[in-house]
Amino acid sequence: MFREIATDVAALVKKYRGSLSGEHGDGRLRGEFIKFMVGEECYGLMQLFKDTFDPQSIFNPGKIIDTPPMDTSLRHGPAEGDPQYATVFDFSGTRGVLGATEKCTGVGECRKTQLSGGTMCPSYMATRNEKDTTRARANILREVLTRPRDLEHPWNRAEVAEVMDLCLSCKGCKSECPSNVDVARLKAEWQQHYYDVKGVPFRSQLIAGFGRAMRVASLAPRIHNWLVGSPLIGGWIKRRSGFAEQRSLPKLPRFTLLAWHRRNANRNGPYPKGRVHLFCDEFTNYHDAEIGAKAIGLLNSLGYEVIIPLHVESGRAHFSKGLVRDAQQLARRNVVLLRGVVTENEPLIGIEPSAILGFRDEYLDLMPPELKADAQALAKNSWLIDEFIAREAERGRIARSAFTAEARAIKLHGHCHQKALSSVSASVAILQLPVNYRVEVIPSGCCGMAGSFGYEAEHFALSQQIGELVLFPAVRSAGEQVLIAAPGTSCRHQIKDGTGRTALHPVEILFAALKK
Repeated sequence: MFREIATDVAALVKKYRGSLSGEHGDGRLRGEFIKFMVGEECYGLMQLFKDTFDPQSIFNPGKIIDTPPMDTSLRHGPAEGDPQYATVFDFSGTRGVLGATEKCTGVGECRKTQLSGGTMCPSYMATRNEKDTTRARANILREVLTRPRDLEHPWNRAEVAEVMDLCLSCKGCKSECPSNVDVARLKAEWQQHYYDVKGVPFRSQLIAGFGRAMRVASLAPRIHNWLVGSPLIGGWIKRRSGFAEQRSLPKLPRFTLLAWHRRNANRNGPYPKGRVHLFCDEFTNYHDAEIGAKAIGLLNSLGYEVIIPLHVESGRAHFSKGLVRDAQQLARRNVVLLRGVVTENEPLIGIEPSAILGFRDEYLDLMPPELKADAQALAKNSWLIDEFIAREAERGRIARSAFTAEARAIKLHGHCHQKALSSVSASVAILQLPVNYRVEVIPSGCCGMAGSFGYEAEHFALSQQIGELVLFPAVRSAGEQVLIAAPGTSCRHQIKDGTGRTALHPVEILFAALKK
């Protein structure tokens, strides 16, 4: 039926001396009508040109010359239907998970290099292998779900595991792909079903259990730091965990952020600019407590009371390892705990981009119907701390006069989730609140660490290769007086291991810039 309609349209276009070609040419959709549109003689010249310069039809076969009818060579025929699958994420917006994979049109934007800028796709930028593109991951998942070999366990395919292996879940594709194909979400969904059949590997359990493990370790941080810093014991821990021996393991500060907040926050009120709620994510609470303390000190100094409401882990580690059902339980618990607390006037702000931005992204598609509205309200009132400070400054509630007039040069590396779900512009704006601070954004994609990816023994070399594309050379070329800024905890760790430089969270730089 559609072909008959297209034939009639082609006839009308030719009758009125129009052009049938679309914005991107004719391709397989309109190619069969080219002979009709241009006439036998012109088409014969086009065919002669093709035969002369491409006699074996290597370049774009079947696109202009000898294009098959538009209703043939389809991905799957009308009689096959669209299989439907039960998923953890809500894919109803794309008529199911198969529809989410079908969003990939194969345009190949994911085959760009670091010279083009952007984040998508970090592993392809390093390997230049088609297998490591965003479209390869979407297409292989589409193929196995369209024509499942095992109807009981359609996700259980080694080919998918091979192609998904080097996906860093950076989410660059969610914003940079013209069709916004979110392969990070597709990978997490696939991985959960794959684990359902194969079982969860020890290392994945270990990474997902990071928050629980650090809660115990934080009771004796000196002992923990000695153990992970010991070449003998630390090396054994890495080998046993499947981590690269070249990778340093993060150490714990003397205190957790929760403990520091109870003892030190909100001591010098009143706070005329109101109250904010800080999402004390597991990364900031344990490893980056000193950054969290400076963030609270900065907000207190600027006139804001900072409350840490009752909540649980963000679930980011679980998402990264495909334990989506566990992440779903944490997400739902957080929505229940925070729905009566967070408001437009008392927003939720977060320091670690990957943790706080989950409220705007994955959380929304993991809720039962009765929590959907609450999750949407939380998403509207959840902010990166960079975004919050930039917004308050724009409203005139934070003055540049609160900060030093000294001159500073800063190089900024943005977090992948920040670039995909928010913007680096807020970090630039707040770093330039001190009148003589100048910020240069490093045109880097992913740093290469991507949560646990850069720790894993089999991925360490690629993680370093990704870092060497843009980020590491840019940091090494910066003079010692130039500050390196990076909002992401993984990014700061990668910069330290890869270049020896210490990168700072933007709030650390602002806290140090406050007038005494």
